[in-house]
Amino acid sequence: MTKIHLENLAVGCSGRVVGYEKAARGYKGKLLAMGLTPGTEFTVTRHAPLGDPVEIQVRNFKLSLRKNEANALFVEEIGK
Repeated sequence: MTKIHLENLAVGCSGRVVGYEKAARGYKGKLLAMGLTPGTEFTVTRHAPLGDPVEIQVRNFKLSLRKNEANALFVEEIGK
């Protein structure tokens, strides 16, 4: 298993949440409240032109995350 940040996944790639950045404690609670719990699968649907925000499809809804929120997540790629 290779942990990467969400922003490193291309549009159309699927991933799974595997953990959180230790330095981002403030965002961890917000991410958990948005349904991004460990093991949750998602698909990257859009990157803004400058990379901020990133839009993902998770649990039947679309969620946009700012760069600092996306960098708080560790994910693993599970396919395209």
